[in-house]
Amino acid sequence: MKYLVTLLVLCLSFSALSQNDSLQFPQDFYGVYKGDLHITNQNIKQTIQMEFHLNPTDTSGKYQYMLVYIMNGDRQERHYNLIEQDKEKGHYIVDENNGILLDAQLIDHTLYAMFEVQGNILTTTERFYKNSMDFEITFASKTKQRESESNDEQATQVLSYPILVVQKAHLIKQ
Repeated sequence: MKYLVTLLVLCLSFSALSQNDSLQFPQDFYGVYKGDLHITNQNIKQTIQMEFHLNPTDTSGKYQYMLVYIMNGDRQERHYNLIEQDKEKGHYIVDENNGILLDAQLIDHTLYAMFEVQGNILTTTERFYKNSMDFEITFASKTKQRESESNDEQATQVLSYPILVVQKAHLIKQ
C-alpha cells in the first residue's frame, strides 16, 4: 500500500511538471495574479495584499511587469518593464523605468534576480505555474556578513550574509 501511494504521488508530480514544461514564458503566464504577501523578520510578521501583473506591450520583447502592494487601503503601484535580452538563454532585464536595470535569469519557469542596493543584497524569485505563481524576496545586509576561510591548501575565503527579511506570496491568476 505504501508503495502504491508513493507511485501515485510520483505520477501526479511528473504529470504536473510535464504540463508546466509545455508552457512558454512569458506568453502563457500573462495576467494579473493576486494574494497575500507575508513579510517576516526577527521581530515582526506582517501580511498585506499584493498583485503581480505580467502583460504584453506594443513592443516586441517588452512586457508590462507591475507590482502592487495594498496596505490599509493605500494602493502602491510599481510600474516596471520586463525586457528580453536573450530569450534563448533565458536572460531578461527588469527595467524600473528610472535608469535602474536589473538582470534576471529564467530557469524552468522561474525568474531569478540578485542585486545590491545601499549595502543590502536582495534576491527575488518568481516561480510561474499554469494558474498561479510564487513570489519571494530575501533581504540581507552586507554589514552583517560573516567571513570565514577554509583550512585546506586553497584557504578559500567565504562571505555569508544572514537573511534578515523574507517576503513570500502565493498569488492566484485572476
